[in-house]
Amino acid sequence: MKKIKIGIIGGAGYTGGELIRILLRHPNAEITYVHSKSSAGKPLYSVHNDLIGETDLTFADSFQEPVDVVFLCVGHGEAKVFLADNPAILQTKVIDLSQDFRDESNGFVYGLPELNKARIQNAQHIANPGCFATAIQLALLPLPQNGLLKEEVHISAITGSTGAGQKLADTVHFTWRNNNISVYKAFTHQHLKEIRQSLTQLQNNFSEKIRFIPYRGNFTRGILASVYTTFDGTLEEAKKYYSDFYQNHPFTHVVDSEIDVKLVTNTNKCLLHLEQHEDQLLITSVIDNLTKGASGQAVQNMNLLFGLDEKAGLDLKPVAF
Repeated sequence: MKKIKIGIIGGAGYTGGELIRILLRHPNAEITYVHSKSSAGKPLYSVHNDLIGETDLTFADSFQEPVDVVFLCVGHGEAKVFLADNPAILQTKVIDLSQDFRDESNGFVYGLPELNKARIQNAQHIANPGCFATAIQLALLPLPQNGLLKEEVHISAITGSTGAGQKLADTVHFTWRNNNISVYKAFTHQHLKEIRQSLTQLQNNFSEKIRFIPYRGNFTRGILASVYTTFDGTLEEAKKYYSDFYQNHPFTHVVDSEIDVKLVTNTNKCLLHLEQHEDQLLITSVIDNLTKGASGQAVQNMNLLFGLDEKAGLDLKPVAF
């Protein structure tokens, strides 16, 4: 197969850098341009120092070259503005990593492969899921698939500092974040909308509360989510529902041993661990917020869009110690 020509808009941030790192090793990918208003003319490695010796590409100040797919790595709210100002981009395939089209507006398909694989394969425009939303939905999807969500869902989840993006803010400075942990956006996090959207897609009568407490972690990358809800069956029955649901999804694995973030850091994997405590099913979910939670999942969606092996370019080794 000929190489897929790729354009990246907003390539100077964390998700842009992670996307470049993955695509440089993708057997079917050719990065045509990486656009950045703030870094135009500079080598990619001047911003993403891990790319020293990997590429001589420079950031572009234009994006007119014909490509097969465009990745939007701009901030939330900026993707809509960019596409309104550059409507010709919509004539090609687009994968947007912002939250702007996760409600499936403007013809975008919600790009969680474990939920919408067939729709993604036939789509033109993809809205990549949020990082917390990915970890939490993968912890829950087998339950609504079988009509088993009957009570409130309770979630505690912690994310690494890269989840806040590259722009400076009080809560991302080293002196504040190191040796520290904090709650933010309790019960109101923006990812709740897409989580409910997906759960009701599978079980349209689910109307119970989803109670979500997010935490800022004092580490760089990764998400651990603890999710629990009422479950009437046995633990063995629950494991069967989960193994059946994910049997054809190569990145999501149900494991019997306890899990931690280092098992998935630098990979596109999601690991799930199930426990039962009286009438409560506890599901622990771990992902890397920059790969499965963002750029890796975007490449997974690209693979599906172009009929490639879903794992192409994503055979990544975790940083286990």
